Amino acid sequence: MAAPGLRFRELLAKVGSGEHTSTGLSRGEAREAMDLMLAGEVGEAQLGAFLIAHRIRRPSPIELTGMLDSYRAHGPVLRSPGRRPLCFGVPYDGRSRTAPLVPMVALLLAASGQPVVLHGGDPMPVKYGVTLAELFAVLGIEWRGLPLAAVQARLDDHNLALTHQPLHFSAADRLRPVRDAIGKRPPVASLELLWTPHQGEHLLVSGFVHPPTESRAWEALAAAGETDLLTVKGLEGSTDLPTTRAGITARVRQGVVERLILHPRDHGIASEEVRWESLEAWGTQARQALVGEGPLAEALVWNLGALLWLSEACSGLEEGVQQARALLAARAGERLRAALAEVR
Repeated sequence: MAAPGLRFRELLAKVGSGEHTSTGLSRGEAREAMDLMLAGEVGEAQLGAFLIAHRIRRPSPIELTGMLDSYRAHGPVLRSPGRRPLCFGVPYDGRSRTAPLVPMVALLLAASGQPVVLHGGDPMPVKYGVTLAELFAVLGIEWRGLPLAAVQARLDDHNLALTHQPLHFSAADRLRPVRDAIGKRPPVASLELLWTPHQGEHLLVSGFVHPPTESRAWEALAAAGETDLLTVKGLEGSTDLPTTRAGITARVRQGVVERLILHPRDHGIASEEVRWESLEAWGTQARQALVGEGPLAEALVWNLGALLWLSEACSGLEEGVQQARALLAARAGERLRAALAEVR
């Protein structure tokens, strides 16, 4: 076995030795393990063993920080000098039960002057749900195959960017076959909610499902130097706030956690969650929602209004909801959609 494989075996032993003898990895060791995986220096047997052992044991916050260090070093980089974007982390394995809102929210935020940075990939195990790139493509906006310089240009000119893993971070995309083979979400899936290709000041918006995941994210990101964070218990682990129940969120500034419970009915929002049907059906619903019509319109108002407030574009949640309605009435998101659809 070559030297990288031998070293990785040592790291694997630390996470796979069992409940009583496993010691876990330091931040530096976790970065080293992720570096070796991204460099293709690890055989599939070792890679699968590491990912499933880490999944069973659950990564510690400092291990997630080390892996995040590696992603930051090897992944694509976007910048927005003088402008603080919202950077969203949503599950790479997509959505399969509820209709996504993130693409329309991103278009409307960008149209209002708020930069937005997204990232994603092709359909991913284990859910193989619909992806951000597929959703944007139905709206006429293609990100797949777009050079990173062109993605940066869209951020500069239109306040919106989405990096696509197969092209922009092929080293990470090489892990997909093993992720499929193990049949469970590995720690890399958590990492994708914490990482952003944007470097510089930003507000990181990260989705979660289980409470322990949220607290681990706070600790891991604090160690990584993230000073402004919004965590959202969103639909299917996304950042989409529900409309049929209270939205559970937390704003973390300089390590201080402020729990925020958002009640849609207090602001006149009472629509049901819309079930996912197909890309074609969603495309029709999304185009309607961008002009304030159709079954997704109220959920879009709620999510956009909350983010306008949380990003400090307005002084209160009710004001945010009113600004959201005004942006829809002005067809701001639809105009940006049409403009981006013409950009090649």
